[in-house]
Formats: sequence, C-alpha cells, structure tokens
Amino acid sequence: ELRTQKLNFRYVQIDAVGVSISNVSAPFLPVFLTRLGATNFQVGLLSSMPGVTGLILAILVGRFLQTRRNIVPWFSTARLLVISAYTLTGLVPFLVPRQFVVPAVLLIWAAATVPQTMVAVAFSVVMNSVAGPEGRYELMSRRWSILGLTSAITVALAGQVLDRIGEPINYQVVFLALSLGGLISYYFSSRIQLLDQQTPLPENQGSIRARLRGYLELVRHEPAFISFTLKRFVYLSGITLAAPLFPLYFVRELDAPDSWIGLVSTAQTAVLLVGYPLWARLSRRYGSRFVLLASTLVVALYPGLIALTRDQTLIIGLAALAGIFQAGMDLVFFDALMRTIPPQYSATFVSLAQSIQYLAAILAPMLGTLLAAQTSIGTALLISAGLRLVGFLLFAMPFRRKK
Repeated sequence: ELRTQKLNFRYVQIDAVGVSISNVSAPFLPVFLTRLGATNFQVGLLSSMPGVTGLILAILVGRFLQTRRNIVPWFSTARLLVISAYTLTGLVPFLVPRQFVVPAVLLIWAAATVPQTMVAVAFSVVMNSVAGPEGRYELMSRRWSILGLTSAITVALAGQVLDRIGEPINYQVVFLALSLGGLISYYFSSRIQLLDQQTPLPENQGSIRARLRGYLELVRHEPAFISFTLKRFVYLSGITLAAPLFPLYFVRELDAPDSWIGLVSTAQTAVLLVGYPLWARLSRRYGSRFVLLASTLVVALYPGLIALTRDQTLIIGLAALAGIFQAGMDLVFFDALMRTIPPQYSATFVSLAQSIQYLAAILAPMLGTLLAAQTSIGTALLISAGLRLVGFLLFAMPFRRKK
C-alpha cells in the first residue's frame, strides 16, 4: 500500500515532465497558423473550441468515467491523443497542399477537444486519488513546480530552434520533437495504480427527464459542492473576463514592445516555482481558509492595479506578486473542490464543476471585450477586479458544512 502510494507519487511527477515538454508547443501553435495565413477568426477558434466542446460533453464524459472501474487507462490514453495532435500538426504541411494546411490543423484540434475534455475531468479524479485527502497541496505543488521548471527550460531550447531554422519547417520540427513528451507522459501515467471504483452512478432506466432528475437529486444532497462551485464561477468569470484585455491594454494603452510583454509573462510564471511550495507550507501552518482568502484577495486586486498605472517597471512587479498568489489560488481551488465532492462520485461532480468552469471561460472573455469597446480597456479591467472582489466576499462568508 505505502510502496504503491510512493510509486504513484513518483509517476505523477515524471508524467509532469512529459506533459510540460509537450505543452511548450501550445503558445507556438497560433503563431504557426498566423504565419501560414490564418485569419483572426481561425486563430480564435483554437482558443474557443476546447471550451465549447467541454461545455457540451463534460457531463457526459463524467458519467462515462463514473461507470469505469479504473479510469487511469482512459486518462493516460486521452492525454496521449491530445499530445498526438501536435505530432499531426507537424506532419500536415508535408502531407497536404499549403492552402489546406490551416483548415487541416483546425480539424485536428477540433477532434482533439474530445480527449481534452476527458483529460480535464479525469485529471482531478486521478490526482485526488493519488494524493489522498491530506496530500493534495504537497502533490500538486510539486507537480506544478516541475511543470514550470521544465517548461522554462524547454521554451528556451525551442526558441533557439525556431531562430536557427527557416519557416515553417522550424515550427514543424518543434511540434514533432516536443510531442515525444507524450510518450513519457503515457508510459508513466498509465502505470499509476488506483483502487477500482465500487460505486457507479445509480441506474436510471427512465426518460431523459427522469435521468436528469436523478442527477440533480444526487447533486442537491451536496450543498457544500453547490456553494463552492457557484462562488468559484463568479470568481473565475472575473479572471477570464480580463484574459483578452491585458494584451490589448499593454499594446494599445501602454504601446509596450513585445520584449517587455514577454517579461510580464516571464515574471508571472517564474515566481510560480517559489509560490507553490510556499503556499503548501503556509497551508500546513495557517490552514486552507487562510490560503483561499489571501490568494483570492490579491489576485482580485491585480487587474484594478494594472488599470491604474502606466509604470512598466511597476507592472512587472505587480505581475510577479500576482503570480505568487495565483499559485496559492491554484492549489486551494483544487483542494477545496475535492473536499466538497463525495469520493464515490468524484468523476460525476468534477465533470459538473468543469462544465461550469467552461461556461465562464466562454462567456466572460466576450463580455470583457464588449465592455472594453463600450467604455475603455482600463474600465473593463476595473470591472474585472470588481467581479473578482465579489467572488472574494462570497468566499469570505462562512462555509456551509455538510451535516
């Protein structure tokens, strides 16, 4: 038992190395399509397709996974299929005429949204099972720190390759080489050993309405889950509302160069290596509620502070500060969600929480750009901060405990 737990812990960390190697390709994908002549709409599809598919399919995927005795094979295979999309992206220009490359790549990533949805649901279930009730902070802080460190090294190497080889073959080489991380991920994630699930969903043989009623009845008996998920929806709406606004603000309001914008991103991600272990220690000393309130308060203030300054040095400092507190928020959101979920129905409840998260990811960015067009980018960033503060105040209310 203890040996299996230690092996699982190790497999999760090595899997993180493989995943981070492959995921380095993600920011280069829209650049690759743009250089091949993709329109703004086509590039936008890359960002929106996973959210739309997830919103439609997450609950169905959760229901399917709930009835599997062991979801590890589904998790590891789905991850491999997603990463294989980078392999196919690298091969497409060799196989189809140039005018069809962009539609072909979009078709590949449209298909990849199905296993992406399965990974999104299965990930939380598998990580929670490996960590156990008391090990979530330690497991996820180490995993996400490894992801950050591996990504930083791999990005630097990928940048050198892109600079030294002509376009578009340079992107193809990067996609093909980095997708090998998928094999590392698959090999180690598939070796994770979990106890078989013994509690599938209740059988509902009636109409769709009867099945839906049974599903809602199951959720209704978990008020802590409903409360946390709705509060998180408000807060995440404030997060995603600002997502398209930051680059617009930096370029149009500050007229900042690309190199400086890159520094802001680097500042936010580099501090995560410090942030994750820091918050894991603070959670042991002060508890999860302290982490929740401290991290959500500071991250809430971030877009408002950005909107109120044009000092580029100060903005980099604020980005680094927000990055440290973002690490705490990542950890506590995962821990708090899994605390509210009945273990025997984890796939079902995670899929519902994921659907609500997808809803925020689809609607809020559109609202953000609309607000920016009707008022100003700075005003829209202040509204984002206001919405996050509403979420913070909801979190600050006393938790409703299960009886």
